[in-house]
Amino acid sequence: MNNCIAIAIDGPAGAGKSTVAKLVAENLSFLYIDTGAMYRAITYAAIKEDVPLENGQKLRDLLDSISIKLISEEKGTKVLINGEDVTTDIRTNEVNQNVSLVSSHELIRIEMVERQRVLAESGQVVLDGRDIGTHVLPKAEVKVFLTASVEERAKRRYEEQLKKGIETDFEQLKQDIARRDELDSTRAIAPLKKAVDAIELDTTTLTIEQVVAKIIELVKERVS
Repeated sequence: MNNCIAIAIDGPAGAGKSTVAKLVAENLSFLYIDTGAMYRAITYAAIKEDVPLENGQKLRDLLDSISIKLISEEKGTKVLINGEDVTTDIRTNEVNQNVSLVSSHELIRIEMVERQRVLAESGQVVLDGRDIGTHVLPKAEVKVFLTASVEERAKRRYEEQLKKGIETDFEQLKQDIARRDELDSTRAIAPLKKAVDAIELDTTTLTIEQVVAKIIELVKERVS
């Protein structure tokens, strides 16, 4: 397989991007870069440090003062802030509800996109997010846009939270996901949208394995 292949997987909250991206990377022996975890990390740090989430400059100052490290492990991606493991901390409801606001600031996105592009230079990579195919890696060889109904995405997120022992209200989760869709799609900087050359996959009725298989098939078609 070609030495330099980037796979960009975009889509709204709860579409299964991270799970699918990890499995695709694992299957192809590619590096998985969890861009969402990077935005979650700065959101968590800002909440912890009482930095106003509406203030892009103060958030950027905080981002410049911390190191965010992603470590690929068998169980998934471990996230470290200044060497401290925050993998579980960045998945709380409070972070879920505020990550779209934090990631909408231009000063934050400029720095994060730069960090993501540097990580992607390693060659064979899978990145997932909301603007990978349109903004972070516009020249990615394979671009996929995952969708699913709000109901289905809320159900997936609800089950995920329960497994982690996080108490969650299903109706509230539906509202949060719809709100994130609105915020992500209408933000001024690199909004959530399907790249012109991306393949759209509606995952509402598909299993994770079926989605992964379709993407791997797509990769093999593109490189053959």
